[in-house]
Amino acid sequence: MPRVGPVTETGIQHAFGSRVRRWLQVLRDDLWTAQSDPLPPSTWLRWLPHGVLCIVAFGVTLGAVAQLTDNGGVGGQVAFLIGLGQGGAVVLALWRPVPGWWLSMAAMVAGAVEVRRHLLAGSAHDFTWPWSAAGIIGQMAVLLLLALRVRTRVSLEALALTALVTYVIQGLWGAGGYQPTGVLAIILSAVVVLLGIALRGRREARAELRQQATLTAEERARRTLLEERSRIARELHDVVAHHMSVISIQAQVAPHLVENPSEELKENLAGIRQNALDALTELRRVLGVLRSENNGTPGDPYGLGEPGGGAAPDAPQPMLDRLDTLIENTRAAGLDVVTDIRGEAHSYPTGVELSAYRIIQEALSNALRHAPGSEVRVEVSHDFHGLHLGVVNSRPQHPVPRSPGAGHGLLGMRERAAMLGGHLTAAPTQHGGFAVSAFLPRGDTPPTPLTGEPTP
Repeated sequence: MPRVGPVTETGIQHAFGSRVRRWLQVLRDDLWTAQSDPLPPSTWLRWLPHGVLCIVAFGVTLGAVAQLTDNGGVGGQVAFLIGLGQGGAVVLALWRPVPGWWLSMAAMVAGAVEVRRHLLAGSAHDFTWPWSAAGIIGQMAVLLLLALRVRTRVSLEALALTALVTYVIQGLWGAGGYQPTGVLAIILSAVVVLLGIALRGRREARAELRQQATLTAEERARRTLLEERSRIARELHDVVAHHMSVISIQAQVAPHLVENPSEELKENLAGIRQNALDALTELRRVLGVLRSENNGTPGDPYGLGEPGGGAAPDAPQPMLDRLDTLIENTRAAGLDVVTDIRGEAHSYPTGVELSAYRIIQEALSNALRHAPGSEVRVEVSHDFHGLHLGVVNSRPQHPVPRSPGAGHGLLGMRERAAMLGGHLTAAPTQHGGFAVSAFLPRGDTPPTPLTGEPTP
């Protein structure tokens, strides 16, 4: 039982010593470094803050030399070295804030030691001690640059050590016949450190906000891309399902068109029909997922219709033969639309006609949203290689209302063109309008593989 007291006391001493060692290690890691951390140029003023701080450093040097020689009784060479250290610390802190703080502290201690000698000798009566006015200004600039560049913990550690050194020199060591400046120096240092911490926190918050905004925009673009591909897949599945149904019906009717068909023919046609029915069943299962009610999009306020939105599951997909209806709806919505059809219409695959219709539809919707009252020219050109599309609108004639869309309609148009092996370009015109141009091959061009990244 008597051992409990000594053992407990030893354990407490060991724990306290271990904690002190850890604290000293933290201080050493934070403040015993020469790591470069330059102050970046300002967004609007560029290098003006650097120039102002260099002028401050020059003023601190001249002020310190004048005060130390005129009122402190310090020799010219020593005063110049101390003033050069205090002013040079401000310049050094622009690139290496922690070494700049150490240099400022060393210059302060050197000046306090030299002035104390003259105070005790009576040659520097009523001089400001241990900090001179120039030294306080230089230290404030250094601590502000330190708080702007390093972590909050490091700034507070530097402030605490500044206060500790000031207390030791003025309170414990002391001098005679001087004007004390230790309390004023600590208060001003605390103010600039808190100001620097607040500015640094504001800058970091703005940087994080910009980063989050960038990530949000990228995620929105990626989500829009996936939604557009889902609509494309749904429409193409509709087309394939239609053809599979036709194949199934033709395979069922074919034996009745031949007199005395052989058993092998009946068996092959039955196999074709069964395979078509099986494929149609699987396609319907996929369409059931793609057509879930959560995948729909809001209705089009202009009456042009959104691909995949609000349509009945078995509604036929729009083709180029419905282009006139689309143009009339657009004119009714307030646009002056002129069409130019060139060449003789060919027989295109269903996917090409569907994509052509959707591209023109999206281009007209964009013109309605972003160029109200403009004149629009829709060009459709047929040739041997494929289908050329062009939608050009003039400068808007009315104020542009805020668009409710996601702003990624061009992304879907490019996806449709790339899926078919074609290409699409969209850019503003010289007269303030906008032009969309696309080429869709007839079907003999291999499609471009789609990647998971948004199309630029």
